[in-house]
Amino acid sequence: MLNNIIHEKKNQWLQSDDCTIGDLVKYIRDKGHLRDTQIEAIETYLFLKIKGLNKPLWQLFIEGFFTNGTDLSKLNINQVARDFLTENKYAFALYDFARTKIEKGTLLPELEKLIIDKPTELDYETIIKSIFYNVSYADYLMSLPMGAGKTFLMAAFIYLDLYFAEKEPENKAFAHNFLVLIPSGLKTSIIPSLKTIFNFDPSWVIPEPYASILKKQLKFDVLDEQKSGKKSNKARNPNAQKVNACLPNPFGQVFVVNAEKVILESFKFDEQTQIVFEIDEEKDTTNDLKRLFGQIPNLTILIDEVHHAATDDIKLRQAVNYWQSKGNITTVLGFSGTPYLQGAETIKAGDYAFKFSQITNTVYYYPLVTAIKKFLKNPMVKIGQNLDRFQIIEKGIEDFDTLYKAKVYNNGTIAKIAIYCSNIEVLEEEVYPYLTSELKINPAEILKFHGGNKKYTLPKENELEFRSLDLAISKKRYILLVQVGKEGWDCPSLTGVILSQKGDSPQNMVLQTSCRCLRQVDKGKVETALIWLNKDNADTLNKQLKQEQNSSIDELNNTRRNGNVEMVERHSRVDYLQLPKVEFYQMKVTYQSIDEEETANTKAKLKAIIKKMEDYKASALITTSEISNLDTGSIDIINETGIAFANYNQWLFEISRESFGLISEKQLHQYDAELVEIFETVSFEKDGNRFFNELYDLHQIKSKIRVAFSIKRDLQTDTEVIPKQAELLIAERLTDVEKNTKLFPNDADIAKILELDSKNESVEVDMTEVEKAYQLVKETLEAQGMGNMVMPYDSFKAGKEYSPTVKSKNNSFHYLPYNFGGSGSSGFEIETLQKALQLSDFKNKQLEIYYNGERGLTEFVINCFAKEGKYWKNIGKYTTDFLIIKRTEKDKIHKALLIETKGALYAEDKVFQKKKNYVETEFLKLNQEKFGYQRFDFLYLEDSKNIVANITKLNIKINDFFND
Repeated sequence: MLNNIIHEKKNQWLQSDDCTIGDLVKYIRDKGHLRDTQIEAIETYLFLKIKGLNKPLWQLFIEGFFTNGTDLSKLNINQVARDFLTENKYAFALYDFARTKIEKGTLLPELEKLIIDKPTELDYETIIKSIFYNVSYADYLMSLPMGAGKTFLMAAFIYLDLYFAEKEPENKAFAHNFLVLIPSGLKTSIIPSLKTIFNFDPSWVIPEPYASILKKQLKFDVLDEQKSGKKSNKARNPNAQKVNACLPNPFGQVFVVNAEKVILESFKFDEQTQIVFEIDEEKDTTNDLKRLFGQIPNLTILIDEVHHAATDDIKLRQAVNYWQSKGNITTVLGFSGTPYLQGAETIKAGDYAFKFSQITNTVYYYPLVTAIKKFLKNPMVKIGQNLDRFQIIEKGIEDFDTLYKAKVYNNGTIAKIAIYCSNIEVLEEEVYPYLTSELKINPAEILKFHGGNKKYTLPKENELEFRSLDLAISKKRYILLVQVGKEGWDCPSLTGVILSQKGDSPQNMVLQTSCRCLRQVDKGKVETALIWLNKDNADTLNKQLKQEQNSSIDELNNTRRNGNVEMVERHSRVDYLQLPKVEFYQMKVTYQSIDEEETANTKAKLKAIIKKMEDYKASALITTSEISNLDTGSIDIINETGIAFANYNQWLFEISRESFGLISEKQLHQYDAELVEIFETVSFEKDGNRFFNELYDLHQIKSKIRVAFSIKRDLQTDTEVIPKQAELLIAERLTDVEKNTKLFPNDADIAKILELDSKNESVEVDMTEVEKAYQLVKETLEAQGMGNMVMPYDSFKAGKEYSPTVKSKNNSFHYLPYNFGGSGSSGFEIETLQKALQLSDFKNKQLEIYYNGERGLTEFVINCFAKEGKYWKNIGKYTTDFLIIKRTEKDKIHKALLIETKGALYAEDKVFQKKKNYVETEFLKLNQEKFGYQRFDFLYLEDSKNIVANITKLNIKINDFFND
């Protein structure tokens, strides 16, 4: 529906001159860490943010942002309707939308006819707003199936918003803070989502140094604490306290919260009247949290697993509308596995009503079947007709053992199967005994995981085992579950699912539960999964596939990735080229921490902080005077100011949290005497409440307190230079690669190179033989009266010669093909390689060039350091893109030129610039000292449209460096 129109408009914008994100999108694609569907979703998001100015969808709709370009003059309609549609943009937008072409005809033919027949009788603005849920803010839904990386996408959107917000702080289209609503209150749902967002590497979507800066600025709060009772001496709503602590102007704050328990509880829904009303604030302090969220500026709300259940959806929109009334909502962004509603929604247009089966604010949709074709496991769904629970479990485990019992994925995890049970008693009394006694399965391979009840409890280590299932250390193969593992469970090594009876999964979640085992494990490989169902669950799955994915079990079983992913075999040529190892010297720095104290002496250090409190306080003055005489008046010294509520226990909690668990609250409380004195110094009483005094550097004081709990240490380093030998290809790591447009050389050239290698034939063609062959062909054709068909000699000769790439085979390609489609690679690298091989000076000096940029395939990696004071600090590893080498002997490299090709975005990447500086200076210098001559040189080429300038630069460097 609308998402198809947006897709076309977005692609047009990306190709236009006014698109401002071309370099950024290229950077993301070149990084290679996100799937195509994730990048497409990012493109759509930024299109609506930048081109669409983050306006509500109904407003963009009315403004003609989504129009198909209907030409009214060419339509067979009455003149009254034509004139009305020409003058009324609301009417034209709706008419144009109704005429959107679909597989069978147009989208809304009845509405199209109604507008033509009765153009003046419809309230177009009301209809259009109703289509988009009558909201006054940007409200978008991204629909991607389970396993497509929705949580990664959330993290990407967070960092992208902050990136643009840093560049344009006053631009209200980009958020400064974020509220992530998770569907379940279970920590098995919230914690994995938080961990995924927290661990996301922002350099995948934004360049350095911005990525590292924003990573440090991001602050997380999980709002999952229970309210205390009215008579408790604890805070009534500790979640509200956390929100309040960051006011009034937070930046980079991410709140992760359970939607049902925290947000939706502040509303009640009357089933009879279908009206949502708020709970009295005096009777339920949950509204404190809702009210405080209304004070967080530039807030984007991200809602995971939007299912649009009528009651909760109405309550959630009511909450968002409340926040929007405070003027602080930037965008509401929903994520769902389906864009389809469980039941069609009706929109009235006069006497006519039309229905939508798709969620109308869906701006991006990636179907489940497409994901299976591209990257998910290929499912094999089996249905147990007239089989009981135990027969289905036996069949399922028998198939699983046959197909997957020996399966070990590349990350070391073993394949596993989840058997869902309707309740704890069924698991404990029926299924588990059946597995161990009848099927003779080793109990050590079985994991039971459920919430427990009065009769059955589980040891605490079972939860740890559950969390560790997707690690190589886990040897659990058969997973028995009750009411867990339906949503939010990310376990790619899960390879099978069994739903043996009705009720093993909630009826509305059979699709989500069945597809838990489809997540991809080994990228680029065709993987399969097994799903065993009884007939009830199969019927439910079919129904939900039809409703939510417009698909079926038959289509899933017949959808295969095999024909859609072509793998290309790769070949090593190291032996043929007799390519020597690269000999070089590497700096090695050993770090040693020396304790300068036997104990932390915490009490003494805290007392020292107390004595120096004034050093952490700023001065503030207020001058009062008459406008007519500014030289007179009074000056008041301000000793305290601030509006942030201060709570001692909350303050200790923040100190502990910011220590990343190194200092517990219990440890802090051991020094209450000193800490209370510090707390009371940095806060003040006013009107019965306590506030933090903003004149104090509160951040530095908390940092000093944490330091007081650690032993003073001195860092000593030992530096040495060690000899190294590196293979340019680690042969055992050269595996087949997925076919893509950035493989080089092409298939024909690869085949010819390998053929010539096997025959040890020269790439030089004997022109005498070519001339003889030409004369023979010419004479033959002329004798047959077809002299006009004789081609020119130059054309004949060109057909007998090898391509430039094949001719260069002895000067490059230590493996075939090179893959320039990986992380950080671009078309610029292919062009650099091609042009280098064509340079006359390159050929005359008998140089060779080898691609070194495919991570993991080379041993030639440089450890980089930066001098900080008197110490060398390790700043990471550097792998050069290319090496141009010169041999003096067949098995000896005399010189090597390191070539780095980077996009313009890397110019501001401080980490890369530090590595580049180390290689250009220290690495070159230490190797020159050890070898006695300049063995290495370095050349940096920046990706630009002027390839001529880059190749000229390369040619100059070749002549300068390889001059002996």
